[in-house]
Amino acid sequence: MSTLATSSLFNVEGKIGTRRGLEKERSSDRALLGKMIAAGFVKNGAKVYIAARKEKQLQEAVADLRKLGAGKIHYIVANVGSKAGCDALIAEFKKRESKLHVLVNNSGVTWGAPYGEFPEDKGWDNVFAVNVKSIFYMTAGLTDYLTKGATADDPGRVINISSTDSIIPHSENLLSGDGNGTWSYQPSKAAGKSRSLLLCRTVLLMKLGPSQVTVNAILPGYFPSKMTAFGLKTAGKEILAMGQPTGRLGQTEDMAGVALFLASPAAVHVTGAQLIVDGGGRYTRMNIAAQVKL
Repeated sequence: MSTLATSSLFNVEGKIGTRRGLEKERSSDRALLGKMIAAGFVKNGAKVYIAARKEKQLQEAVADLRKLGAGKIHYIVANVGSKAGCDALIAEFKKRESKLHVLVNNSGVTWGAPYGEFPEDKGWDNVFAVNVKSIFYMTAGLTDYLTKGATADDPGRVINISSTDSIIPHSENLLSGDGNGTWSYQPSKAAGKSRSLLLCRTVLLMKLGPSQVTVNAILPGYFPSKMTAFGLKTAGKEILAMGQPTGRLGQTEDMAGVALFLASPAAVHVTGAQLIVDGGGRYTRMNIAAQVKL
C-alpha cells in the first residue's frame, strides 16, 4: 500500500515531457497555460521541453521556470502550423532525447474579424492547421518515443489542451470585441476535442492501446491572459459575477494540478477523459453571450 502515499501516487520526478505552444498569433492564453503546465512539471522534478515560434519568448519562459528548481527546462523553436513544422520539431527533439513519457499538445491560434469579412487563410486554414492537424501529426510522429518502455503500470501519456469554447458555441462575446467574432476558434476547439476522442478510439485503442499510451484532454475556461485582458478590463465585473460561479479566474495551480494528475501514477487507468477546468463557468457563460446579443 506504499503506492497510495501522495509522494508515490502523484510522482512525476524524472519524467521527460514536451509541451508545445507558448504563444498564439492573435491571443496568448496558450502562452500562459503552457507555462502553467510546464511550471508544475519542473517544480516536481521532470525534464521539460517547451516549443513555440518566438525564441525570445521561449528564453524568457525558460529563465522563469528554471527558478523553480527541482526539474530541468529546455526549449525548441518551432512552428507547428504545417506537417513540415511538426516534423522539424519532432526531429530536433529526437536529436536530444531517446524517449518521451508525456506529450502535451497545447499549441493554439485564434483570429477575430467581422462575420462578413472573415479571412480564409488566417481565419480558417491556419487556425485548423495549428489547433487540429498538429495534434495528430505530433502524436503520430512521437508514438515510437511514447511507447518505448511503456507498461500497463507506467504508460506513455498524451494530454491535449482544448477549451470550454468547444462546448460553448458563442463566437461573439465580451472577449471578442465589438463587431468581431472568433468564428473558426470554437469549431477548431470542438474538432480538437473530438480529435482527442478520435485518437483514443482509433489510434489509442487500435494502435497505441497494446503499447500502453493514454490520451486525455483538458478543457480550460477563463484564465488571465492577453486574450481575456480586453474583456476583463471592459466587463470584468460582469464576467466574474455572471460567468464564474467560483468568483475567480483560473490559476496556475488549477492547470498544473490537472496535468500532473494525468501524467502521474494516479491516472494510469484514466484514458479518453475530458476534464473541464473552468470553475463551473460553462453553465453561466451563455448568459454573458445572450447579453451581448441584446
